This record gives sequence, structure tokens and C-alpha cells, in this order.
Amino acid sequence: MTQGSSQPPAGRRAHRVVVVVDEGTNPFEVGVATEVFGLPRPELGLPGALYEIVLCTTRPDVRMNHGFFTLTGVPGLDAADTADTLIMPGRPDHTVPRAPDVLAAVRRAHARGARIVSFCTGAFALAESGVLDGRRASTHWQWADAFRERFPAVRLEADVLFVDDGDILTAAGSSAALDLSLHLVRMDFGAEVANSVSRRLVFAAHRDGGQRQFIERPVPTVPDESLAPLLAWAQGQLADSLTVAGLAARAGVSPATLHRRFRAQLGTTPLAWLTAERVALACRLIERGEERLDVVARRSGLGTAANLRARLRRETGLSPSGYRQRFGPAGSAAAGRFPAAATARTP
Repeated sequence: MTQGSSQPPAGRRAHRVVVVVDEGTNPFEVGVATEVFGLPRPELGLPGALYEIVLCTTRPDVRMNHGFFTLTGVPGLDAADTADTLIMPGRPDHTVPRAPDVLAAVRRAHARGARIVSFCTGAFALAESGVLDGRRASTHWQWADAFRERFPAVRLEADVLFVDDGDILTAAGSSAALDLSLHLVRMDFGAEVANSVSRRLVFAAHRDGGQRQFIERPVPTVPDESLAPLLAWAQGQLADSLTVAGLAARAGVSPATLHRRFRAQLGTTPLAWLTAERVALACRLIERGEERLDVVARRSGLGTAANLRARLRRETGLSPSGYRQRFGPAGSAAAGRFPAAATARTP
């Protein structure tokens, strides 16, 4: 399989995403990177992809996990030195040390200010390189104990989907790689673009990084206890004074039962979900050009401009004015400069 790179949109400086493909790498996680960062986006009115993506490796022919297929014609590891974002996918044999030149490439990329990302057990490679010492990180829950034993200097958060620690971001598992990738798109291009990408993926637009990795899902009983109808209704009522008690009443259950269902099905609480939806709506309103903070706060259900400022800064790391400058109509129209790397941190 010969690998090429996607073309950036006309008029925009390409932000280069480089994916390090090692022997035994999981093909799903490579697919996540190419799907999110490499495909053209005609649905956004762009002639090309949002990013430029390149795969690289230490050898000309690379066998993927279990030998499902082999990549050929892949650029050498020196391509990592051109990355604006460097992605390290996972591989099952995390106990086998990574090649020294792979670890050196990670260190060089970090030293020159590139954004460093890992998917699943790719965090082991980042930790081996030393760039995670003293930093927050996540990896798959199944290997959390092994990770802590090998890398005690890393502040592992073992029960979250992903960790955003500024210039280093780590996803817990294969599906969490999608969550983290959409998070990067959201931070780089705003909520509207991220939502469009998620719709094309038929994937949840936003799952907060602090949600639990492993969500217990018992065998459903009759009657159907799916939250989908309630969530769809609530998303159309965000400007109203929705409360957890009101959501429970709408669902015909007690608040305690509603909490249990949210935890079981979404891995979060009703209040946290409601707040995240309101912040996402506020972001979309700002992106569409609404400049009056009181109007944004009221229409999104956040109530006051002060609460809007606090919530937006907590979720995106930006003030409303900073968010408008980056993702509002004027900022989105600016060409020739890629937005700065994400600085928001998942609590």
C-alpha cells in the first residue's frame, strides 16, 4: 500500500500532521488519523483537507498489527522533523522498547515546539522518550498498572478518555483517538468545523476528555431506557431553565435514576452533559458572528456573561473575545496562517 499526503486548502498554510508508523502499529489508529486529518472537506466548501498528513517510518516496508497488511513507499523518519503535530499511534506489544531513532524523533519534535499526540499505548513511546516526565497523560486502562510501574515520573490519569496537557495530548484507547482528534479540530478550527467532521464520521461531536474510559453497559431491559430521546429534546431547549430535576421529570424517572442512566450510558452526569452542550452552543453562536455576550449567554442557557466567560475559558482556554478572534467570521476568513496549537487543558 503506497502512502501519499493530502493537499491543504487553497490559501491556507498547511499544518502538517505526521504519523509515526512502527512495526506492529494498530491500523485502526492510523485510520483515525488519516480519516480526521487527511480527507478533503468539500462539505465545508474547501478544495482540500484541513491539514496536510504524512505517514513516516524507520523502514521501507512496515507490517501492521498481526500482519493484516504492509505499508510500502512510506517516507522515512526524517519526515517527523517537519511535523507541526506528531502523532504516535499504539501497538499491542508495548513492553518492547521503541527504536532509539523513533524516540529521538519525538524528543526533537517536542524540543522545537511541535504538538505531540499519542493514541492508546502510543503513550508508552512518549514516556520512553522522556517528554512525559512530570506531565499529565492517559493510556488504555488495561495497561495502566504496567505504565505506572515503568514510568513513575508521569502523572497518569487512568480513567479518562484523553488528557490535553497543552502541547502534549494523549488518548486512552482506539475510540478515544477519535475523541481526541475531534478535540484537536475543535481547538484549531472551532466547534462548527469539528461538528461537521463528526457528522461525516457519524460520531459523537463532543465527549469531554474527563469522561470515563470504561462505561458499564448492562444488558438492557424492557422498557427501553435509552437517553437518546431525552438528549435530543434537551438539545432543542438549551435556552430554557433546564435542571436535572426537570430532565428527570421529562424522562419520567427520579433524579437518582437519571444520574445512574447518564453514568451508565454516557459516563458523565446530567449537569456536566447539559453544561457541555450549552458551551458548545455558545461557541457556535460566536462563530456565526453574535458579538453580544449577554445574547450568547441567554440563548445558550448559560445565563450571564460572567458565567459564559468562566465556562468558555474552562472548556477552551480562551476568553469570548479570544475565541471570536480565532473562530469568529473574521478569524475564520483569515488565510495564510494556521491557528495556534491548543492550550486548553482537560480538568
